[in-house]
Amino acid sequence: MEIFHRIGLSEAFRISHVIVAVMWMGLLWYFNFVQTPAFAEMEASSRNDAFDKLTWRALWWFRWSAAATVVFGLLIIAIAPTGTYNSDFWIHSSAGPTLLVGILFGLAMFLNVWLVIWPNQQIVIANARTLKAGGEANPNAAAAARAGAMASRQNTIFSLPLLVFMVGAAHFYAAGPIFGGGLSSGKCIVYVLIGIAVMAVLELNALGMISGRGNTGLNMIYETHKNAMYTGIALIVAFYILAEILLRV
Repeated sequence: MEIFHRIGLSEAFRISHVIVAVMWMGLLWYFNFVQTPAFAEMEASSRNDAFDKLTWRALWWFRWSAAATVVFGLLIIAIAPTGTYNSDFWIHSSAGPTLLVGILFGLAMFLNVWLVIWPNQQIVIANARTLKAGGEANPNAAAAARAGAMASRQNTIFSLPLLVFMVGAAHFYAAGPIFGGGLSSGKCIVYVLIGIAVMAVLELNALGMISGRGNTGLNMIYETHKNAMYTGIALIVAFYILAEILLRV
């Protein structure tokens, strides 16, 4: 059966990667575009009940779909036919650098889920359950909620260019009169380094290492889901212009 051959397995992993990625992105956008604005309008008792009965269930699917997305993505590269992801692809084509930056964005998002969002949401959910039971509030809950929210909004920002990178690497940037192969390694490496720099600055800021976690000017991109969307769209435009400059054949 074709599924048990190298190409078949690679495509099976690709399909699985897409399915779990859709689940991950869907839940990420649910949290940011639906749940957070709705919770802000709820009474405290209703919000605590929702944290207790709804949010922890959504977070289970959220964090494990994130893990599955990364695992299947790495398996695609590992099992791909020989020569698919060689040096010509990574540093001599338009598709390679865009895919690599997308992979790095995805890994940063995965780490945010498991190392920032989930640990802090555990504190928030435990506090909600304590308050429901008549206990006293955890003084660390507000800070945990803010830390988790900033990482979640940062993931939303990353998710928009990430989708363009992933889809574009297989289609838009893969071939054609404008983008394709045969590029100098220097331009490809510069593109990747700029992508890493942008990712690092935004990620460190989301973690509170640049401007803290207060309502500073730089942190306005995290204050509303609309601001996060605008920032993500701006990154799409910026990286497209950068590709026109560096990755054009």
